[in-house]
Amino acid sequence: MNAPRGEIKVFASRAELVLAAAEEFANSAQAAINTNGRFAVAFSGGSTPRPLYEALAQAPYRERIDWTRVEFFWGDERAVAPDHSDSNFRMTNEALVAKLAPDPERVHRMKAERSDLESAARDYESEIARALGRNGADGEPPSLDLALQGLGPDGHTASLFPYTEALNESRRWVTPNYVPRFKTWRLTMTPRLLNRAALIIFLVAGMDKAAPLAQVLEGPEDPQRLPAQMVRPANGRLLWLADREAASRLRHLPSL
Repeated sequence: MNAPRGEIKVFASRAELVLAAAEEFANSAQAAINTNGRFAVAFSGGSTPRPLYEALAQAPYRERIDWTRVEFFWGDERAVAPDHSDSNFRMTNEALVAKLAPDPERVHRMKAERSDLESAARDYESEIARALGRNGADGEPPSLDLALQGLGPDGHTASLFPYTEALNESRRWVTPNYVPRFKTWRLTMTPRLLNRAALIIFLVAGMDKAAPLAQVLEGPEDPQRLPAQMVRPANGRLLWLADREAASRLRHLPSL
């Protein structure tokens, strides 16, 4: 499947999916570091990417990537403390970051536990700008080298949930977003920032993702209902990596 909805690769097992994702991650990191001297990546939360992060913390990927050149960002965060069991940072930190012990200046955590999420969002925009060589968070966003994304059963990605205010944001890079379904606030990167990435990888696994994956990739355009349809890099590569269960409802199923 080609643009505008991206490439899709299907794997017989989650283990194969994880290895393929690790290869894509390592190749993207090496290319970015060779070209720009650094690798800016936005990590995703949820259960699906954890095995990927654990794989990256071990040989051979730990040695293949110059982790001293990696800028660690997060695509979204729940409004909880960083040591909370629901924290995306905590999961990524336990699975990967703490094992690498990078320079803390390169670990850019979303501080969504703050009471003023509007200020937290603007501060995160400023941190992105500083880390990626911009004078400020005005104008066109910088380009991440990689944005890792998940897909929710309702078609959300990052904390871009169906019919929420963040879907209508056209200027901001990062914004608070209230999610009525969970009666809670989140911080999230916006499509404006995500779509500047050189590479966006969606990791999709499990039967509960089969219906939304088919709707996002093969259904009609309805980004308010299926926010993942909004994530399409303007000049980059969009790659969907799915296991056999998640891909089971696709009409145009790639060969395994």
